[in-house]
Amino acid sequence: MQPTPIAEENAGAGPAIRQASEARRIFRVMFSRWIVVVGMVIVLGIIFMAVFAPLVAPYSPDKQSLETRLQQPSREHLLGTDELGRDVLSRVIYGSRISLMVGILVIGIASLIGMSLGILAGYFRGWANNIIMRITDAMMSLPPLVLALAIATAIGGGLKGVILSLGIAMVPGYCRLMCGQVLSIKEDDYITGARSLGATDTRILLRHILPNSFPPLLVLLTLTIGSAILSEAGLSFLGIGVEPGTATWGSMVSDGYNYLFLNPLLSFAPGIAITLAVLSFNMVGDGLRDALDPRLRGTL
Repeated sequence: MQPTPIAEENAGAGPAIRQASEARRIFRVMFSRWIVVVGMVIVLGIIFMAVFAPLVAPYSPDKQSLETRLQQPSREHLLGTDELGRDVLSRVIYGSRISLMVGILVIGIASLIGMSLGILAGYFRGWANNIIMRITDAMMSLPPLVLALAIATAIGGGLKGVILSLGIAMVPGYCRLMCGQVLSIKEDDYITGARSLGATDTRILLRHILPNSFPPLLVLLTLTIGSAILSEAGLSFLGIGVEPGTATWGSMVSDGYNYLFLNPLLSFAPGIAITLAVLSFNMVGDGLRDALDPRLRGTL
């Protein structure tokens, strides 16, 4: 019996329907908890604030006025002014640009290098695995911030130095996760079948291993953004971050420390911004983990 046109149409739409239903399932599970929704709202708010900072900020972040220095919150300056008369709210808004840029570039460097090394160590094994994993173990023996501090001191400060040092310091986490994923997936039956059919190593890596390794890596990417923002703030607090005078949350906390009792908002405002950014990215990462890994669902 010949299939009807309706049956043929449904058969052809089967993969698309399954993909759409899977996307809806991921979306539903990810936002099933209010804490993840709150985190996503805060993340979107930070992104909006960073992109449209010139429109959102009431003043220029570098505009100085010694006549209005160290003012308390008022109608003109909602969060007061710093020691140079600069508007604290405007500097917090512009500081989100540096934090997001550092977070995105750091995870880009760490994930690209770490995933490449993890694939080499996990897929080809042998001497490549021994060398890469021993270097990874040595780097993981130090806390990421301490390792980033040592690298930043060696290559110099500034924004480029901070991004590069944090990116290198976070490579071991991606390398070890990718190596473990590759070691697990390469033993599956469909990999053996693909290899027996003559598939090349490149095809197996790009067509089978990478797509199946991406879900846990996506969760790690989301969580690492928060860690990168926090680490950049720590380096800026220590004076190894971006150039002095640039509006960054870490340097604002450091500058306001000397006036903590006179005007605590100088440090509290950027500190709260750092806390909200890190927590919100972690909330979103936890939601992604719930949606992509059902075994860990329901825990925070």
